[in-house]
Amino acid sequence: MTQTLTYTVPAMTCDHCTRAVGGELRSVPGVTAVDVDLDSKVVTVAGEGLDDRVLRAAIEEAGYEAT
Repeated sequence: MTQTLTYTVPAMTCDHCTRAVGGELRSVPGVTAVDVDLDSKVVTVAGEGLDDRVLRAAIEEAGYEAT
């Protein structure tokens, strides 16, 4: 069953931010899709067996904080 989790990442300001956050999240097992909306600073992650803690850690690994 596919899950969708949404995060706000206020510090994202440019395409580099989008690529960094998206790349880290796509490397998480179970993630099937990542949508990063730079204008609203919202990241939507879809997949199976998603773990909020792991996804937040991936965002932190990219250098950002999810709120």
